[in-house]
Amino acid sequence: MRTDTGHVFKLEEYRPSAYHILEADLTFRLDPNATQVIATLTVERVPDADSSVPLVLDGDGLALKRIAIDGEELSSNAYDATPDQLTLAKLPAARRFELLLETVLSPDDNTALMGLYRSSGVYCTQCEAEGFRRITYFLDRPDNLCVFTVRIEAAREYAPVLLSNGNPVESGDLGGGRHYAVWHDPFPKPSYLFALVAGDLGKITDEFVTMSGRSVALGIYVEHGKEARAAYAMDALKRSMKWDEVTFGREYDLDVFNIVAVSDFNMGAMENKGLNIFNDKYVLADQETATDADFANIEAVIAHEYFHNWTGNRITCRDWFQLCLKEGLTVYRDHEFSADQRSRAVKRIAEVRTLRAQQFPEDQGPLAHPVRPRRYREINNFYTATVYEKGSEVVRMIRTILGAEAFRAGMDLYFERHDGQAVTIEDFLKVFEDASGRDLAQFALWYHQAGTPSITARTAYHPAAKEFVLDIEQSVPPTPSENRKRLTHIPLAFGLVGKDGRDIVPGAIEGAAVENGVIHVRKRRHTIRFSGMAERPVLSLNRGFSAPITLSLQQKADDRFFLAAKDSDAFSRWQAFNGLLTDALVAAFRQTLGGKKVQFSTRLLALAGAIAADESLEPAYRALALSLPGEADIAREIGKAIDPDAIFAGREALVGAIANANKALFGDLYASFADNGPFSPDAASAGQRALRNVLLDYLATQPEGAALASSHFDAATNMTDRAAALATLVHRHTASPEASEALAAFEARFRAAPLAMDKWFQIQATTPGSQSVDTVRALIAHPAFSMTNPNRLRALIGTFANANQTGFNRADGEGYRLFADIVTRTDRNNPQLAARLATALRSWRSLEPGRQMKAREALVSIANAGNLSTDLRDIVERTLA
Repeated sequence: MRTDTGHVFKLEEYRPSAYHILEADLTFRLDPNATQVIATLTVERVPDADSSVPLVLDGDGLALKRIAIDGEELSSNAYDATPDQLTLAKLPAARRFELLLETVLSPDDNTALMGLYRSSGVYCTQCEAEGFRRITYFLDRPDNLCVFTVRIEAAREYAPVLLSNGNPVESGDLGGGRHYAVWHDPFPKPSYLFALVAGDLGKITDEFVTMSGRSVALGIYVEHGKEARAAYAMDALKRSMKWDEVTFGREYDLDVFNIVAVSDFNMGAMENKGLNIFNDKYVLADQETATDADFANIEAVIAHEYFHNWTGNRITCRDWFQLCLKEGLTVYRDHEFSADQRSRAVKRIAEVRTLRAQQFPEDQGPLAHPVRPRRYREINNFYTATVYEKGSEVVRMIRTILGAEAFRAGMDLYFERHDGQAVTIEDFLKVFEDASGRDLAQFALWYHQAGTPSITARTAYHPAAKEFVLDIEQSVPPTPSENRKRLTHIPLAFGLVGKDGRDIVPGAIEGAAVENGVIHVRKRRHTIRFSGMAERPVLSLNRGFSAPITLSLQQKADDRFFLAAKDSDAFSRWQAFNGLLTDALVAAFRQTLGGKKVQFSTRLLALAGAIAADESLEPAYRALALSLPGEADIAREIGKAIDPDAIFAGREALVGAIANANKALFGDLYASFADNGPFSPDAASAGQRALRNVLLDYLATQPEGAALASSHFDAATNMTDRAAALATLVHRHTASPEASEALAAFEARFRAAPLAMDKWFQIQATTPGSQSVDTVRALIAHPAFSMTNPNRLRALIGTFANANQTGFNRADGEGYRLFADIVTRTDRNNPQLAARLATALRSWRSLEPGRQMKAREALVSIANAGNLSTDLRDIVERTLA
């Protein structure tokens, strides 16, 4: 584990290396406690570089056993080796030379899960962002593109499978029960994309024929006995490969493509060239153990990592400041894939909900940073929702601004111009400017400054002049280290909705650039006049969430109800209803704090019923619409002096009011979806289950709710229904015998299925109320809980901290104290995981004073724990700043 050096890396200080490692021949002689790594590196001094400049290679906790240049062993005074750096000042006169390095590693002792480690007896690597330097000394930076050849030697009994990047070259027997395999990747890549897997694994195979007629051998490796549960992942992979050919013209380039699923993994998955390594939760699925959400996530993550083959691997980022260049772009691509595979409207709503829940708080808190950061202390802490989700939204805006045809032309030019290069955001934007002739200089501010822009809008209709007037003003609130913001280019998709629900086409538009239903906001204020309007329209603004902004639109309640019922844009229709619900929940919060009776508009309650019954809407859409804004969403709207108990009480009151007003309707709808036929993970079937389970949650508030949820649990034939019923019982009838019986039955059935047990922990971690702290404490002592398994820690502790507002924010601070203790303990073994858990306290300043003080005390206790990793100290100090 690296200790904190306090060094801050700055974008403006980037300098290319004076040396380039052209080729790396690596030999791994695997052993659990003493793996020998022999690296033969072809090093070249770049043209015009000063020959007196030393070669400095990165390390992390390494012990150098041997070093030679051009076959000659070096004496100890010819180099300077520390665990974290190797410096060679005396180098050959020739520009190119061969450097041999030998290190010895202990995979079994590597609890940080970075570099080379063992998971359930399987050797595995994770090298992004800076894990390769834990394997051997190297130019461990994205702009050093190198051709790798890898030889792996291991005991056949324990590691019959030997995998690395690229294509298989050779394999054979070594005698003494050991064997070897050689892999070669012809495509130069940075060291963060290196991968190695060795172990005793099961496998499913298939093939994919590319658009040029080449056959690619596909393999997914999993623990023995779990092969059947990888079938959906294989299907998703083949669909991803086909989609990328059709949509972006991208063909796969190697002879093989392998995926390996492991149970101990810090990330969701990793796009290593030709050998993707996955957290097994994003590979393994069947109806018994996986929910519909799991199937959808597998599809999306398989696609995301495959799409990286071009957006991240063939074209990579010059430095880690450009991380969004591969991640944001590839998230956009996987979002588009999922939208095409499922429902575009439903997918877009889900994306926006995620963005608002994860990225908007980041932009509004102490951890705010631009999509392209300008400085970092620990790069692992910048794998954030801003880089991924907001980065995706920025790419989406480029498409909105340019149009589909020019966007595709820009992407084609990007692949043609930069294949095999390590590039920057400026390179990316330039291809779109060149392909379209548009100037994106102002738009580029989306990459360069933090914060969520705000749009304020108001309208007026002048019947005599048949004119509709829209006034728009933009602003960007200050963020840490950025008080003054520049105005950016915001593309706002819009519609003018007539009383029949159809859009009205104005006779003329004056006052701003409006193209193809998009208002291009570039100045602080715009006044736009729509003439030829024979009737007063209702404005539908930021359709499809065309820009990731906060919108304050001065609009009558009648207009919002009208849009929620009539808007032809599915996203905006959901947005209107969700906005009405949010306002009602904020009002309920204030009524609760003021000791007043919580009341809701009968019109709103009736609209909920009308949406539930509207068969013109997809069941999945109706399920999302009826899923109320979460407690954290409401807190974000309120902004300060948050009392989570009052938010919870107001939200529960609205759930009960909607259920009471629509009891008969919801009951009939619930019954109508009882027979969904044989299980299928397809979008239509999943949507029906989603709607039925949302209705169950409402009906569970009624006197017979516990019995209904218990019956639903007993009758479930798939994990989606079983987990939904269990959550309803545990959350709505916590102390009931039905909840206890269901928890026991679930545990008995799935105690040998780790991914299913993660759900069992997760459901209990989200039990609302002050008693959940004691529940979490008890679960930490459960035999199935593990402090070293990232999935289990995230399921219990991560869920408790991020999704249980009343429990985590218990007024006496006990939730914070428990959390601080777990984070500090985790940091000793897995700093990256500890730092990511710690971000749950990023919004502590928005709490009411009592909780705010106790949250700060917890953060200070972490800061004062001593021997903190760079990862965790960086998060804690920025959160406290």
